[in-house]
Amino acid sequence: MQPVILRTERLELSLPTADDVDSIFDACQDADTQRYTTVPSPYERRHAEEFVPRVAADWESGAHVTWAMREGDVLAGMIGLYRLSGRGDGELGYWVSPWSRGKGLVSEASRAVVEWGFSPEGGRLTRIEWNAVVGNIASARAARTLGFRYEGLRRQALTGSAGRDDGWAAALLASDDRTPQRWAVLDDGAAARVGRA
Repeated sequence: MQPVILRTERLELSLPTADDVDSIFDACQDADTQRYTTVPSPYERRHAEEFVPRVAADWESGAHVTWAMREGDVLAGMIGLYRLSGRGDGELGYWVSPWSRGKGLVSEASRAVVEWGFSPEGGRLTRIEWNAVVGNIASARAARTLGFRYEGLRRQALTGSAGRDDGWAAALLASDDRTPQRWAVLDDGAAARVGRA
């Protein structure tokens, strides 16, 4: 699969390059990024250096497609569709650089990635999944805003640098409308009460 560039009102989504290594390294020093994503912890410069060529190889194989989120000259984060099975499904994943949080950029980028994922010219997907460690409220709110349907709690399903965690699961079908959905775990304060398993 050939890499594509996606553009939104404020962002360009494109392949990360060697010029991004310093920004990737800096962003991945963030405790929340290490806690809620699968980046290594501790995150070393070599991890960023190895990540950039791996993204290009993943595009070529079609297993994963990852974009750097760029707001002008600033690396705002990473976003992608992962575990592309060839059977019409994949998983949306993202992280936002600490200096770019709170601007709605992940929702903006995710809309473009989801539309590309479902399009006949893009990923040709039928279903896009989303998973997050229980308690990752910001990620859950972004997925809910995109119209993802909450599907439940997956016990001890997610592994990362902190070990095993319970995970929230949601999905969006190509046939779903994109109306924001009600998620009980976010709407009734339950998210604040549910902790790490």
